[in-house]
Amino acid sequence: MRTAKISRKTAETDISVEVNLDGTGTYDIQTGIGFFDHMLDQLARHSLIDMTIRATGDTHIDDHHTVEDTGIALGQALTQALGDKKGICRYGECHLPMDDAQVRCALDLSARPFLIWNLDLPTPKIGTFDTELVREFFQALSTHGGITLHIDQLHGFNSHHIAEAAFKAVARALRCAVETDPRKADAIPSTKGAL
Repeated sequence: MRTAKISRKTAETDISVEVNLDGTGTYDIQTGIGFFDHMLDQLARHSLIDMTIRATGDTHIDDHHTVEDTGIALGQALTQALGDKKGICRYGECHLPMDDAQVRCALDLSARPFLIWNLDLPTPKIGTFDTELVREFFQALSTHGGITLHIDQLHGFNSHHIAEAAFKAVARALRCAVETDPRKADAIPSTKGAL
């Protein structure tokens, strides 16, 4: 079973994450941050990775710690669930259109974290959510998931659409990358023999 459970507790947040890479995209997500929950729902649904996430944090200050620490815990859960990465496709990509927005994601489950970020969210907030936290989440996910992650905006003027297209594009690319390669299900997808 390619599953994992991660708990992360600090003075600022208390996070628990459960994932099943071979799921159907079911989700049960409660972070106390409405827009963020909506984005994580999209990530689960479109990646077909089952996710249960509970997060509480110092949102009386702002949402930063909760969003970042959720990204950290989710990245750790993905790493744990992937194990030695034998048989995975490893790479994924997606061009995701959403109304005015089009976002491209390409990723590699390489164990070499690197984020390339080319999104321009034109408003500082989506509702009460700080748009700069979209990048913070993906930075944490990339770093702690060992993901080389490129996210590029091709079009878009509505911040909600751009952010949601990014989450969905990453989800669809992740879906491809974690899938079992039917032609090489018994091999590590690297000439090094390890990832």
